[in-house]
Amino acid sequence: MKLLKYTIYRLLQAIPVLIGISVITFLLANLGPGDPVSLMLQGQEHSEELVRAIERRYGLDRPLHERYVTYMAGLLEGDLGQSIHYQRPVAALMMDRIGPTLLLVLSAYAFALVTAIPLGIVAADRRNEPTDHTSRIAALVGVSTPSFWIGIVLILIFAVKLGWLPSSGLVYPWRPPGSYPGIDGHLELYYESARHLLLPMIALGTLQMATIMRVERTQMIESLQGEYVKLARAYGVPERTILRKHAFQVAQLPIITIVGLNLSTAIGGAVLVETVFNINGMGRLFINAISTNDYQLVMGITMLLGFLFVLGVIITDISYAYVDPRVTYGERE
Repeated sequence: MKLLKYTIYRLLQAIPVLIGISVITFLLANLGPGDPVSLMLQGQEHSEELVRAIERRYGLDRPLHERYVTYMAGLLEGDLGQSIHYQRPVAALMMDRIGPTLLLVLSAYAFALVTAIPLGIVAADRRNEPTDHTSRIAALVGVSTPSFWIGIVLILIFAVKLGWLPSSGLVYPWRPPGSYPGIDGHLELYYESARHLLLPMIALGTLQMATIMRVERTQMIESLQGEYVKLARAYGVPERTILRKHAFQVAQLPIITIVGLNLSTAIGGAVLVETVFNINGMGRLFINAISTNDYQLVMGITMLLGFLFVLGVIITDISYAYVDPRVTYGERE
């Protein structure tokens, strides 16, 4: 019950944040340079009457505050509006593209966690040894290297030079095998999906991996210097048990914070990675929406990203209490 009350309280706190995101995005999208109707009709013969008719259709002839109120009223009803450029519902466009982006982002996070946490633990356990120095250099390179550059290098090495992996596109594991030529069964579908996903997953997950590994190493070193660890060593507890049971759990709170708060950063990085690997996800859709000044689509994608970020923060706060019993749900003793 305490968890439910705290969750409801945090969700209510998120409402003004989302409203602020909607106001700022709406103003930036509508007051920026460019006319979406002119861009939509570019290269076509059109009359002034046709332009006015399209503006009336999408409500562009009304004052800005009326358009915002109309948009928010539709948003409360689950209507994200109509894309001016694609002339399709925004919700339908986003549903078509969100699958590849989620597959890419979640796989990148899985790659980052599976590799970074063990490397951070090993580096902390062997502090100031060659293994530690190597991991710190690798983390520094990973943090300072753009994801799109890593993607280009991976394509040149593993796709162009060696020819081991494909350089573009994704094979979606949720589609029937018959939808792809040359793929007969589900096992082959999953295999091809993993081959197509491997390079963009590494390109997007390298930054997250380097960040998590640095924080994991720092927190494990701090935990291993704690009084409770010294007491466990004095009682003859094996070092492996100290690492696994005593130091590891305490060191994971900052990792939860990074995973929860960097979700929007990973989705932002997916924009460039999707462009490099020619993946039709939310990132490329967002770029097209900005270039065509399609404010309805820009608003829909921004609101979705804002909601995911707020949701990640709430889940992060709630997860603290499961990892550390000392953390309570906002209650005072």
